[in-house]
Amino acid sequence: MTRAAFDAQRGPRGALLIGSPDEVVETLGGISRIGFQMNAASLPHTTLMKAIETIGTRVAPLVRDASTKISRPASVHAGWGGSMGHRVDDAALDTLFREARSYTKWQPRPISDETLRDLYELLKWGPTSANAGPARFAFLRSKESKERLRPALAPLNVDKTMTAPVTVIVAYDLKFYDQLPKLFPQNPGMAKLFESNPEMVETTAKRNSSLQGAYLILAARALGLDCGPMSGFDHAKVDEEFFAAGKPCFGCDQEFFPEGHVKTNFLCNVGYGDPGSLHPRLPRLQFNEACSLL
Repeated sequence: MTRAAFDAQRGPRGALLIGSPDEVVETLGGISRIGFQMNAASLPHTTLMKAIETIGTRVAPLVRDASTKISRPASVHAGWGGSMGHRVDDAALDTLFREARSYTKWQPRPISDETLRDLYELLKWGPTSANAGPARFAFLRSKESKERLRPALAPLNVDKTMTAPVTVIVAYDLKFYDQLPKLFPQNPGMAKLFESNPEMVETTAKRNSSLQGAYLILAARALGLDCGPMSGFDHAKVDEEFFAAGKPCFGCDQEFFPEGHVKTNFLCNVGYGDPGSLHPRLPRLQFNEACSLL
């Protein structure tokens, strides 16, 4: 490699990242996600491990901090609501709605735990009644967890679910009101109001967990993922297998999972869809068929 080529590759548009963590972040220029390739064959093992450690413990936090400051306007930090009132561009609308499709076949690409955490960190900001957030999400990633789900699936939903990288059980917590002192502190009596009205609890939990399931789909699309929501399954079997009292919850220790007060709403497969499996897009109702202006 010539010196000119080397200098070009270590610049903002190059593939080489050389320097201190601060210098590397400056070179990245606000990029929020990057994949590193390292030439393991030509580096001593100790040097390679040190480089990986530096990327994870020093570079990544600086990149996240820099990208947050760039992507979120000052009004967000000041509590003024960010970019509300500004229309997103057509590319975003296409990604979220116009070109998004429901998938039943999937590319063999995994989804990282970090991406699933990013997914929740987006969807959690969608509005719910009294900021209650009653939805609970079980992300089934392993073959073992999928096998636990298989007996509850309708026959036509088995293959699409077993081959999806992740299947999300979108559920709702009938004791969501226990979290209201933290989530809705401006009204201390709200939790008692729900606790004394089981019918209102059920209605509120179902309606708002459905909303949160929709937020999950939009958040997934925003992160470059595809979805396949479905309702063809035995709710009672899913509840018994995953949310009954004393059942294990894939190693999690959240109190709302093992006590029997979480109920399934719907399932949603998540992954990278196979475009070759798509059929022509079906029509939708026109405005005057579905809407009225009063």
